[in-house]
Amino acid sequence: MSRPYRIDTHQHIIPPGYARWVRKKGIQSGGVDLPPWSERSALKFMDKHGVQTGILSLPTPGVHFGDPAEARQQAREVNEFTAEVVASRPERFGFFATLTLPDVEGALAEARYALDTLHADGIVLLANYDGRYLGDPVFEPLLQFLDHRGAVVFVHPGDLPAPAVPGIPAFAADFLLDTTRAALSLVLSGAIETYSGIKFILAHAGGFVPFIAYRILLAMLSNRDQALSALAALTDENRSVLRRFYYDVALSATPSALPSLLAVADPRRITYGTDFPFVPSPAVDFLTAQYENYPLASSLRDAIDRGNAEVLFQRLRGSSG
Repeated sequence: MSRPYRIDTHQHIIPPGYARWVRKKGIQSGGVDLPPWSERSALKFMDKHGVQTGILSLPTPGVHFGDPAEARQQAREVNEFTAEVVASRPERFGFFATLTLPDVEGALAEARYALDTLHADGIVLLANYDGRYLGDPVFEPLLQFLDHRGAVVFVHPGDLPAPAVPGIPAFAADFLLDTTRAALSLVLSGAIETYSGIKFILAHAGGFVPFIAYRILLAMLSNRDQALSALAALTDENRSVLRRFYYDVALSATPSALPSLLAVADPRRITYGTDFPFVPSPAVDFLTAQYENYPLASSLRDAIDRGNAEVLFQRLRGSSG
């Protein structure tokens, strides 16, 4: 690709002040230390991998570690720092604002400020907060607000509400289960239908969602006859609840993962993602080659690379090339 073109909906920012704060607390991100980040390194990475615009988000572990006042302060500082990065290069960056969950009142206040004053492109939520997943009734006031605003919400995994397994880093499998649980929570609670104005993007191709799609439908049903009817409807574009989610392909645009994703997702709701700066450059090179060599129709590849994200972030329409 001759010039940056893609819109990367799964790209992280790690403000220096936030990094110092988290390291001082001795907290890791998915079992690994926070990698270094700078605007310069992000742009260099993007140019190398054909990314015109990166939609920045704060990674796990977020900002809430038990002190609501501290979380509100950190969320505001992270969002204002990120908004400044975006304002200096609006064609190269966008951002998902960080909130203060499980502090719902603080999250509502920060969401209003981020969307109305900082002009955030959307909101990032972790899959669970203290073991409560996004379909939990405690989060309904926030979902109502985001539904009313027609917000784009990026669902990013975090630590499972369970002990870590020694020798197995959280990002390798726990993250995928965490995203899957969040999707199930939104589906089984009815939130995905009640708050249909929210555009939920599931990280990493939805975790295990595509692979266990039929199990998810079975979990929705109360008897065998309904189950058989729902399974028959899985391939019906207008009836599959799983097609209401958006899915990014970060770490998932591979010959092993793409077939399941393409069998379940609405092709108009798949977006490009890299997970920079957490993925080492050689790994990104390898994964990019896997994606670029995978046999996709040119129209679908264009949609994943850019077109589908342009629908979500209309300010970026017509800005490629």
